[in-house]
Amino acid sequence: MLPEIKDILFATDLSGNADNALRHALGLAKSQGAKVHVLHVTEPLSQDAIITLKMFLQDEASRQAAIKDRHNSVKEMLKENQQSFVAALDDEDKSAYEMVASVELIDGHDAETILKRAAELNCGLIVMGTHEQGTGHTYIGTVVKRVLRRSTIPTLVVPNT
Repeated sequence: MLPEIKDILFATDLSGNADNALRHALGLAKSQGAKVHVLHVTEPLSQDAIITLKMFLQDEASRQAAIKDRHNSVKEMLKENQQSFVAALDDEDKSAYEMVASVELIDGHDAETILKRAAELNCGLIVMGTHEQGTGHTYIGTVVKRVLRRSTIPTLVVPNT
């Protein structure tokens, strides 16, 4: 029996190649009748960043507000990224974006969060883009490598073009 893909997790780092990878995810979703779940993960603040916040923001409420503002700022970047992506599509391709069932921002460790969310959504495929190309080599980012090593479902890595 051939595998059916009903849900695709598209993990974005908001880079230029992520748009290219999203086009591939949408194309696959359209051909399979699948839903696409867009996910961006923000890494937790490092200990150095937390110490710096404590040095400059003595008040706990102010620190928590700064952390919330950081999350909201990235959430807005994700929203703007998706709006720009749709605006750049040809009119005939805009309907493919209807395959997007959710757009999420989750705070956590990248690879672990991607794999966990793919499992929670019962995704049959993860789609991610690579980083820029160098002299004859495609640089696969650390997050992509970690996902590839640990994923139990097919993972499509779209090279930068």
